[in-house]
Parts: sequence; structure tokens; C-alpha cells
Amino acid sequence: MRKEKKITLSKESRDSMISSIQEFFHNERDEEIGNLAASAVLDFIVEELSSEFYNQGINDAYRYISERTEDMLGLQK
Repeated sequence: MRKEKKITLSKESRDSMISSIQEFFHNERDEEIGNLAASAVLDFIVEELSSEFYNQGINDAYRYISERTEDMLGLQK
């Protein structure tokens, strides 16, 4: 079984994501949350959910490449 590699974010990306989470809570839930709470939400998303998004990206890329390969094979003479 392959060991999962932990996703690391740059400070700039992390700060931007925390701000986005805070904006979401403010706009959608009319709640103000601080950096610590938003950071905890981000940590949860990264640790518990990000692998699903990553795997979907891999599947989408595979499907795209496979379709293009089929297109190329159709050009054979």
C-alpha cells in the first residue's frame, strides 16, 4: 500500500484560503470566525477531503489523455 503524501501549502496560499473561508462564513452564514477557527476548517479539508479532489483530478486527466490518444490513433494511415 502506498503511503499518502501530505499536502503542503505555501504561507501565501494558506493565508488566502483562510481568508476565503472567513469570507464564506461571513457571506453565507452571517458568522464571523477568526483565523484559528478558519485554520481548523482548512486543516480538516486538507486532511480529510483533499485526496478525493486530487483523485478526481487524476481521473479527469487520465480520461482527457485517453480521449486524445484515441483521436491520434484515428489519424493512422
